[in-house]
Amino acid sequence: MTVSVVIPTFNEAATIGRIVAVAKKELMEDIALVDEIVVMDSNSGDATVQIAMAAGAKAYSIDEAPSPRGSINGKGAAIWKSLFMTTGDIIVCIDADILNFGAHFIYGLIGPFLENRDMLFAKAYYRRPLKIGVTVHENYGGRVTEILVRPLLSAFAPELAALYQPLSGEYAFLRGPVESIPFSSGYGVEIGLIFDLYKKFGLDGFAQVDMGTRYHRNRSVNELGKMAFGIVQTMLRKLEENKALTLNVPLSDTMISQEAGVVEETRIREIELPPKGSFLPASIVSRHGS
Repeated sequence: MTVSVVIPTFNEAATIGRIVAVAKKELMEDIALVDEIVVMDSNSGDATVQIAMAAGAKAYSIDEAPSPRGSINGKGAAIWKSLFMTTGDIIVCIDADILNFGAHFIYGLIGPFLENRDMLFAKAYYRRPLKIGVTVHENYGGRVTEILVRPLLSAFAPELAALYQPLSGEYAFLRGPVESIPFSSGYGVEIGLIFDLYKKFGLDGFAQVDMGTRYHRNRSVNELGKMAFGIVQTMLRKLEENKALTLNVPLSDTMISQEAGVVEETRIREIELPPKGSFLPASIVSRHGS
């Protein structure tokens, strides 16, 4: 079996170089565990792509990859499009903003597939302290998970609430099963994958891997609110598909928030992308980078 590491990026110049360099040296050069490292970039305005390529990754713009309906941005769209640009039997997804990245974030997720050939999905969990300046607040990370996602799962899908960190950005999956399910285009991608894999295959093929402690770039409450809005769209759609609830009005795609006394309206729309296995692009662009 071959392994592809996929890193979706947007303006991650500060951290992407070290992540790629460590992964390449320890998991491609020191030992032959990973076959390729692919960065899928959502049109960063900084040097993310150049730094990633210099460190040894193949890098693509999200606009270069195939699309079912014109230009589509978002984390989920980047991971969906990476299925066309990678070759691995196992895909390992890693967030690009990890401050204390180590190779265990990758090989820990590959392990379950080597131990048990019935595995199809492995999810990382970890301690997530909230670091503000030099101050560390224990058990304050994962705010969207604990305030939004876990209560909804507990109410409507308690079997999935047993997942420690359903929104964690580090996870791995077998290509075949995942190419048979749709993807949410934005931050709803992780929870959408969990719902669809569970619905189609059950929980027996799920694994959870303890990664210790993870530090990453912390987002403001305003940013988290926008992220949560996209996740709510995906969760409500999946709950309705599973007949756990019925939506009697169409969901708005406008997030209304306020910051510094100013009301802000932001259009956030989670698009459901079709299963990769059902989409046959006319051509695939050539790879970039090493």
